Amino acid sequence: MGRPDLNRRQLLAAAGGLAVAGSFGFAALGTGADALASSADTRVRYWNLFSGGDGSNMIAMLDAFRAANPGIDVKDSTLQWGNPFYTKLAMAAAGSRAPDLGVMHLGRVTGFSPGRLLDPWDVGLLAEYGVREADFNPALWQRGVIDGRLYALPLDIHVQLCFYRKDVLKKAGLLGADGRLVPITSADDWFGVLKEARKATKQGLQTIGLWVNDQNFQWWFFVAFYTQLGGTWFDEDNTEVTFDTDKATQVLQFLRRHIADGYANPGMGTVGAEQFINGAPFAWEGNWSVPVYSGAKLDYGAVPLPPVFGEQATHAESHAFVLPHRSGRGGAANDGAHRLAAHIVTHAQQWAAGGHIPAYTPTLSTASYRELEPQNEYASAMDHQATEPKVWFAGSTGILAQRVGPIVVSATMGSAKPDAVARRMKSELAALLAMKNPMDGRTAAQGGAAV
Repeated sequence: MGRPDLNRRQLLAAAGGLAVAGSFGFAALGTGADALASSADTRVRYWNLFSGGDGSNMIAMLDAFRAANPGIDVKDSTLQWGNPFYTKLAMAAAGSRAPDLGVMHLGRVTGFSPGRLLDPWDVGLLAEYGVREADFNPALWQRGVIDGRLYALPLDIHVQLCFYRKDVLKKAGLLGADGRLVPITSADDWFGVLKEARKATKQGLQTIGLWVNDQNFQWWFFVAFYTQLGGTWFDEDNTEVTFDTDKATQVLQFLRRHIADGYANPGMGTVGAEQFINGAPFAWEGNWSVPVYSGAKLDYGAVPLPPVFGEQATHAESHAFVLPHRSGRGGAANDGAHRLAAHIVTHAQQWAAGGHIPAYTPTLSTASYRELEPQNEYASAMDHQATEPKVWFAGSTGILAQRVGPIVVSATMGSAKPDAVARRMKSELAALLAMKNPMDGRTAAQGGAAV
């Protein structure tokens, strides 16, 4: 999917070549000896991209499902995260070798040619297994709806957060009576907090651990603050660019100021996690850092990115279950895929331990979830998600981030002026809007992407 020059014919040819060569192997396709030897009535082949802590949590959830459903044999396979995963999934769907169930980032679904490479969910069947639209944030559910049909079932949202060291901020007088970070409602508030925090920061550390030269993080931060300003990307028909260069310039100037005022120093290292663990007062990182910081026994908290432009909004993506296209989809395996996805979505307490916010909102109101720290500080992010536009070239590590992310970095690092960068961003968005999706040869306007 990451290759902009990959057309439909090449995709099918590649899928055929993989079929001949057996590049996926039996394990990846779920036809290994253990699956063939199973006495279960139904087998469900499931591909995911979860490794590390997420992988361990997913395995625990799958084991719980297996224990509760002994008649269903789940053959799960973990493939390489990012574009390698999406390329293999696309080729498998195009070559009639797809698994029964898969996982995708929700922002990539529109570009995955729903109806060709993805099959729609049977919402009636999902309801039988306890999954109903009413139990999800409306905006999140609708992100998985294309042309009136549900193609992605959200498991979570994962968001960019402002992590803070309570031990350091207490010395700086920046904790409220509740022991949490003082309220921040403007850019002046934020830089005032950084100024005070710097006074309590150990020598040799940045005030904020920040990925200043990473195209993905800088793009995610930009999306968050541009959304806070009410910025838009394209019109409803995806035929015109509505990107506001004045608002974009304001955001770019804000990001640049962290380096210009000395709160983040690229020469001291750019990895937020390392700086934070060593004592930096702040770090902007994804919620997947929660297990890392908790494992390090830090005295810390986490809130959504500060609403420096008035409106609350923090960048959010979502892991979602999808049904890769299979000719003649149906029967026991399809039923099993629905049952498995519904079970994991409705039993996501284990998933929340990894820092993700469960998409199934009843989980958020349980006593066990409310006791999770710092998750209970940022669960409100579910209601103010800043997401990329719903177009085929968007989504996690997608073409949009690849093209525009480095442009944002150039402003943050000071190699280009914010106003010039904003104009470059708008030009790139116009070029992307005219580009054809290699999955189906259609532009964003021709793709429909109905909300």
